[in-house]
Amino acid sequence: MMINLLLKGLLNSVSVGVTAYLAACLALWIGQNRLIFKPSSAIETTPADLGLSYEEVWLSVTTPQGKQQKIHGWWIDSQHYPDKVLLYLHGNGGNISHNLGPVKTFSEQGFSVFIIDYRGYGFSEGEFPTESEVYRDSQVAWDYLIEQRQIKPQNIFIYGHSLGGAVAIDLGVRKPNAAGVIVENTFTSMKEMVDYLGSLYQLFPTDLILHQRFDSLGKLRLLQVPLLLIHGTEDNTVPSYMSERLFQAATIPKRILLVPNATHNNVGAIAPEQYIGALTEFRDLVDRNQRQLAFEI
Repeated sequence: MMINLLLKGLLNSVSVGVTAYLAACLALWIGQNRLIFKPSSAIETTPADLGLSYEEVWLSVTTPQGKQQKIHGWWIDSQHYPDKVLLYLHGNGGNISHNLGPVKTFSEQGFSVFIIDYRGYGFSEGEFPTESEVYRDSQVAWDYLIEQRQIKPQNIFIYGHSLGGAVAIDLGVRKPNAAGVIVENTFTSMKEMVDYLGSLYQLFPTDLILHQRFDSLGKLRLLQVPLLLIHGTEDNTVPSYMSERLFQAATIPKRILLVPNATHNNVGAIAPEQYIGALTEFRDLVDRNQRQLAFEI
């Protein structure tokens, strides 16, 4: 009798444990975008605070349910090289107001900059976005530059920081006539980021659960435009070896800048001369690449 009771208790405990584990797997499946995206609605600074003139931009996007939402951005014009435009795609945290330091650097280097907030960030409508939605937001931003600003595709550089780097690579694959792609402190894929973080996530079948994949490494073979990778070697958020892996996988004209002592958000501040030098060299690389393509045609 005692053995039967013990076995019954054990089976009940196992059943409860299995149910709890499956519930946790389901929760990760449903809510993983809330673990990935960390939006902030507070616009703390504007370009004017850094001495940059700008325009407010509002663009319409359509949800899978057919609902219209607005995404917000800033257009910062440059008089130096009006044919060089940079589409800025920020990372998973904060919003556009937290990215104005790099924006000013690009502006000072002669780029006109268009920076947007994904749905759920800053003044943009919506809640937590998904991978497919931020890809759609980047497409809408691209369309704005082409259709409303009348910018030629070959004059648009696509820039992304951290998770924005994955968005930039995805857009670059879909826009083979863009000038080039610049990614900073970005990762190879969300799966490899989960493996890098380890911890409790290793208890779950991530290959089955993970549907927000951001698989930049898998997409690189399709990229047809020049690529510049920038990474701080002391980045504890995204390890710099991931940029090195992306660099090794890319088969197009490419450059990489690894900055010692720089972390996730301060590469340009730690090594401003190297940073600006890499941008200048990359812009020259893009010009040479475009002349070569024109000659081949």
